[in-house]
Amino acid sequence: MKTVADVLDALDLMTGGRVVKSPGDVTKGDHPFVMMKTSNLPGKGIMEMPGLVYGDCEKEVKKLAVTMTMTEGSIELAGATGVDAIIAHHPIAEAANSGGVTLKNYLDLYDLSAFELHEAFHGLHPGISFLHGHQVYRTEIAYGGVHGNILFVGQAVEGVKTLGDMLTRLNMFMGASVEEEMMHMEREIRKAPSLIETSMMTRGRLVWGDENTPVNNILHIFPHTGFTSNHLRQAVDENPEIDTVLVSISRIFNGHPLIETAKELDLNFVIGNSHVLEILENGLPLAYALEMLLPDVEIVVFQERITSTPLRQMGTPKIKEYGEEMASRYLANKREAVRS
Repeated sequence: MKTVADVLDALDLMTGGRVVKSPGDVTKGDHPFVMMKTSNLPGKGIMEMPGLVYGDCEKEVKKLAVTMTMTEGSIELAGATGVDAIIAHHPIAEAANSGGVTLKNYLDLYDLSAFELHEAFHGLHPGISFLHGHQVYRTEIAYGGVHGNILFVGQAVEGVKTLGDMLTRLNMFMGASVEEEMMHMEREIRKAPSLIETSMMTRGRLVWGDENTPVNNILHIFPHTGFTSNHLRQAVDENPEIDTVLVSISRIFNGHPLIETAKELDLNFVIGNSHVLEILENGLPLAYALEMLLPDVEIVVFQERITSTPLRQMGTPKIKEYGEEMASRYLANKREAVRS
């Protein structure tokens, strides 16, 4: 029999001792992976705390779900399919990750335990760089003294000689053709010809350089972590062999300072996988490691898929009628009521 405590031990083993093991790890304030994340928006800060967020250490675990971000959807799916615990890569926050309701009540309702990892999992494997076509020879997880500001420097792997090779490799690993086919099928089934899906709208692309441009040494960065143009200049000074800048997880768009700085430094610029594909990049290695360390536990992977549909193409005729009636009768008529 495996327990919540065994899951915690497995996470601690694979992270090399990075998880929180006692309340003292939090209250002493010296645990390197317990940190506040805040944009200073009132009431929206959160403490990142790798390890067990909620649950009884003695509780048996037969089925374990790995997900990127815990939502009410994943809690409901867990409750409906006999999952005992959810491991979320991203930090878990009261209400934000539990459908706007209190976390404890929702998890108690379905007898669920919850874990998080995030920064404690970063840098443990070279998979993200491998998928993008380079072998890392330098890794930083707090570049420039900024927590979570990850930087990889790598050399192109065998078979990746051009920027075009990088994108071909990504599309093959990520199953882009399957996702595209699914999107087209969903459009037909739902009679929503303008429906789009995240992974299709955020596919990798070349920004500076073309498909035949040679690639050798790659600087791999993640813009949402706080990587700046000054960091880019510093990294190139430290590694003058760099010829290509690769960004992934988060996106940047034309005119962004990082793109302009790369042009100034005469560097190729490639946008790789978006955040929506991290369930494959980080979620699968985590899930397989758990399967190896906890062989008696069934491991499942929760993947959320988000689509965008024009309002008038959304839903069945009856639910469209419902939505419009609720809006006209109870919501959109408030202005006239206030005037009267």
